[in-house]
This record gives sequence, structure tokens and C-alpha cells, in this order.
Amino acid sequence: MTLRESIRKIESAITPLYDTVEATAIARRVVCSSCGYDFSQLVVHYDDEVEIADLETIISELVAARPVQYVLGTAEFCGLQLSVREGVLIPRPETEELVERVVGVADCGARILDVGTGSGAIAISLAKMVEGTEVTAVDISEQALQVALENVARIGANVTVVKADALGDMSHLGLFDIIVSNPPYIPQSDIAAMHANVVDYEPHTALFVADNDPLCFYRSIAQNGVTMLKDGGWLFFEIYEHFGAEIVEMLEALGYRDTHLEKDIFGKQRMVWSRR
Repeated sequence: MTLRESIRKIESAITPLYDTVEATAIARRVVCSSCGYDFSQLVVHYDDEVEIADLETIISELVAARPVQYVLGTAEFCGLQLSVREGVLIPRPETEELVERVVGVADCGARILDVGTGSGAIAISLAKMVEGTEVTAVDISEQALQVALENVARIGANVTVVKADALGDMSHLGLFDIIVSNPPYIPQSDIAAMHANVVDYEPHTALFVADNDPLCFYRSIAQNGVTMLKDGGWLFFEIYEHFGAEIVEMLEALGYRDTHLEKDIFGKQRMVWSRR
């Protein structure tokens, strides 16, 4: 079977679950990962004969709505290949924008805290992109901590991974120049409208919050930041698109200043950052 035929076979199988563009992207990703090509090489290798081990198993998992990142065991983020598996949130392209904003204000040697690190995507990216930075990555999930540690060791980043509860007192971790977090923020009431590849496989504790207190993580992290951020330090959040105004109001009530609310590449309010 050629590369082209392999891609078409995967596309055909998963088109009922995904739109054409996403199905094609998933199929190409599987083929590239399995055959050792990058996307730029596909166009000149489409007619190469290839043998993809366990192709039928891969297709059956994709048809069952298992995310391609879990099927392959890797996710791309800020130019890095991160290990991911069930129990750990899959990093999204929108979060790369948050990293870019942090890099824009981070000085050489900055101390950065990543709250709710998951796979370590934000923490490792910042450690690689900001010279001399010291990053502490925290999570409450043992599964997430294990994956983050694996990624830190494999990629080689100056990141310390620590178990801590974002809803509790984190002051024992010390003082920081920057605190960044992509916490759980999707209301439970949104579950019914979400795709099966997210709801059935990704960890609900990393995604969802109770409808009656959707800002619980933002509030706790911001309150910790009052004592844990150095004077003039920055607090960065990825947010749910409908909570922007409430989060800005909360930060200002806690004494934060220079607050910014910004949209992501899809035109949704996705980032808030503020200064202590």
C-alpha cells in the first residue's frame, strides 16, 4: 500500500467522526509518525510503498473516537514532541499562544510556576524558550506528574515537578516572577455538546468545573499569587471564552493591575494576564 492509499484508507474510516480537513490531518499525522516522514516530505513520497504496523488496530481505535495523540502516544506543542496518554490532558494549539505571551515578558533567569502542568507542556516549553529560567511545574494528579517527569527527563529541561493542589495553599513553593495556568474551566453543563473524543477519553478533572463555581481555580491561583508573586510579577491564565469579564473583575478586586484580555487564533476570548 502506498502512502497516498494509507492516508485515504484512514480518512475514509474516520470521516463520519470528523470533518474533511480534520480527518485528513489525522490521517497524515498517523502515516508520518508511523513511517518516519514529516509533513513536508509527503508530497514527494505519496507513491512510496509502505507497511504500517498495526494499521487496522490504529484505525479501529480512531473509529472508536480515541484521540490520535493517545493512539500514537505523542502530542506536538511549541515544536516539541510530548508523551501523552489517558489521564493527561492533550495540549492544544491555543495554549501555545499563552506560552508566547509569557515569553514576551519573561526575563532571563525568571522563576516561573506552572499550575496544573499536565504533560508539562507549558513548563517545558518555557524552560526551553527563556534562557536561564527556573520553572516549577505542579499538579495534583499522580498520572500527570509521572508523564510530566518523563517529558522533562527525555527532552532535558530545567523544570522541577512537584505535587500540589491548585485549590489549596501553595505558598511553600516560594516566590515567583511569573505564575501561569491552564486550569480546568469548562462547565459541567457543556459536556453534552462536546465531542466523544474529548469526553470519553480525556481526564474530566483536568477539563471540567462545577456550574455553581466555575471560577474556583482562577480564584484560588490568583489568591495564591497575591503572596507568591514578586512585586510587579505577572499572572497568566488560559480561560473559558465566556468568563473573561468575570476573571478581569476578580483580578482587579484582588489588587492586580495592567490586566489584558485577549482572543486566540479562533477569535475566542482565551487569555488573561495581569500584574501584581
